[in-house]
Amino acid sequence: MSSPPLGLDRLVPGASFPDLDLPDHTGRPRTLAEIAGGDPLVLITSRGWFCPKEQRHLREVTGLQDEFEVAYSRIVVVSVDQPAEQSAFRAGLGARFTFLSDAERRWIERLGLRETTDTVHDPYQPAAFSLRPDLTIHRAYNGYWYWGRPTMEDLRRDMREITREIRPDWRVPQ
Repeated sequence: MSSPPLGLDRLVPGASFPDLDLPDHTGRPRTLAEIAGGDPLVLITSRGWFCPKEQRHLREVTGLQDEFEVAYSRIVVVSVDQPAEQSAFRAGLGARFTFLSDAERRWIERLGLRETTDTVHDPYQPAAFSLRPDLTIHRAYNGYWYWGRPTMEDLRRDMREITREIRPDWRVPQ
């Protein structure tokens, strides 16, 4: 008997986010833990390149990538777009962070994040998760309604809180 889908009611702070194994925007197989590489990350599930809301939100997130890079943090986007579509969307955004393709929809049901109102694209429900390096969920955001998505200040705050918890050299020496 398979386990029930996780869904936003079970993907909550303190829970462990699954270590997704999906191809990236180049088609290379990746895991979420590999991408994290010991650093905190923000994982965004996206409807896909076709959605104007996703385009708007991911332009904002792309504006944070310089900060994430110098702060030893990662950004990952998961959608059902094919790697080639993701690569083009990523280039159009000017993004340097990783996009993971669940075009075969291997994880969408297990995560319980299928967007049920779009029967044409059969995409992910928009959501965002700030994750500790071990993939423990720090904070979860339901982005189905645009105002439920994290602001850039929310993401900065989440990364600051996680970094404070995991970096032994956070405090100023006395």
